[in-house]
Amino acid sequence: MLVNNAATCGIAGLATLGVIARPWNLPEYIWAVTGAISLIAFDLLPWRDAVTAAGKGTDVYFFLIGMMLLAEVARKEGLFDWLAEQAVIHSRNSASQLFSIVYAVGTLVTIFLSNDATAVVLTPAVYAATRTAKVEPLPYLFACAFIANAASFVLPISNPANLVLFGARMPTLLEWLHHFLLPSIAAAAATFIMLRISLRNSLLGGVDELEGERAGPTRNAAIVAAGIGATALVLLAVSAFGLDLGIPTFACGAVVTAIVLLLGRKSPLSVARDISWSVLPLVAGLFILVEGLNRTGVLPTLAEELRRAAVLSPHGASWGAGIITAMASNLINNLPMGLIAATTTQTAQVSHYTIGAVLIGVDLGPNLSVTGSLATILWLIALRREGEHVGALRFLRLGVLVMPPALALSLLALSLVAS
Repeated sequence: MLVNNAATCGIAGLATLGVIARPWNLPEYIWAVTGAISLIAFDLLPWRDAVTAAGKGTDVYFFLIGMMLLAEVARKEGLFDWLAEQAVIHSRNSASQLFSIVYAVGTLVTIFLSNDATAVVLTPAVYAATRTAKVEPLPYLFACAFIANAASFVLPISNPANLVLFGARMPTLLEWLHHFLLPSIAAAAATFIMLRISLRNSLLGGVDELEGERAGPTRNAAIVAAGIGATALVLLAVSAFGLDLGIPTFACGAVVTAIVLLLGRKSPLSVARDISWSVLPLVAGLFILVEGLNRTGVLPTLAEELRRAAVLSPHGASWGAGIITAMASNLINNLPMGLIAATTTQTAQVSHYTIGAVLIGVDLGPNLSVTGSLATILWLIALRREGEHVGALRFLRLGVLVMPPALALSLLALSLVAS
């Protein structure tokens, strides 16, 4: 048994390392799926249990597909390019004001389309806008990366990790807002202030005006915008009743995509081939790896320690859980950390306050490093496509200044709400 447990932990650790480091430039999902298959092949996890574990992510899969459909059709119809252009137009030739507008747009995209959409779709649009405005793009690209995590717990739909952590225990919308609205405001505001201070020397110049005629959004882009707004309303209503978000998100994404494709007389393949389908096996593989760890007894042990700490000092346990989760998310990425936290908090039967602190750690903690979240990794990939490169050390230097104050203020706001 000891040998099997060690092998399981080793496979899970190597698979997670592969997801983060991407050796030989192999996609992230390859490592997660290989790890999951290895557990089954070496009889460390029965295949039926593996299938059941992967099935636990059904709601997340539907959610991701729906959001990816909305994001991709918005990208293809130029909605995000138009938004970025409007940011330049309304900046009034001020680099600092352009930064504020980009941050505000990124906040809205994260809240209503998820942090992955901000990283994948808004980032290239912001890069194009900065090139047109002839300003240094990195400060504005950093805004996309940091707000993608800082605003990712305003709503349940703002981050797939939220669905992973709460699962069937998802609070209603009113309960969610009661717990997380104030901490989210604190996180977004603190992140903005620290970014402005840290990047102040890069935001002193002006912005060139856009040349040529300023066309409005196309008909299809306007339809997509309306569809995104309607989707947000639907999901808010679904959240208010405490229902699962996956199928409604998928349905909204499919309907909006179908309308745009029919009006434009375009093939569905034009959207389907550009969607990052590899995210789905990545998430499934991570669910299976976490199930393997659960069978070793590691996660139940963590749960017992958390339960004891919560009994001795609920306030201290919540702060400790939030900070430890934030740090750990940068070591193993926040998606597997969210899965581990979900199992641990459910087994420990801790309070909503402690679960909330863990959620803040999972969502906000990744702003420390480039390996912290899937959204940040996708942001790096988007930058490489544009010829930009941000090293791990450069991101860490900024993350050390930005993330800790935001985390502390967010946890403080949560404690005030819970008291």
